[in-house]
Amino acid sequence: MSADLAAFPDRATVADKLGALGEGDEAYLRLLMENPQQDENLLEGLALHLDRAATARFLNSLKLERLGEWLGDAAPARLQIRLMEIARSSQHAAFAAFRAGLARSGGLERAYPKA
Repeated sequence: MSADLAAFPDRATVADKLGALGEGDEAYLRLLMENPQQDENLLEGLALHLDRAATARFLNSLKLERLGEWLGDAAPARLQIRLMEIARSSQHAAFAAFRAGLARSGGLERAYPKA
């Protein structure tokens, strides 16, 4: 039963929510981030969203930077390293824009402060 619950939502749904990122979508994603069992769904959805952005005809880098900032601020500490890993997984400009916003948020530094 718990395997079924963890499989919802699918990565396409998460990618769509990340793409829209309206007020309702932010609340939905915050709720998703509260449950560690949903981490894989969230991260797979993010990877799909960035892949879609990388293959799109028009690159909205400002929107991707804003997404990176929002995720860096909203995501719990347990996700910060994984978010940065996804951001660094490609040299494409879509990933670079997301990475810039993620770095600007300072989420990784807050989660793992320097000694």
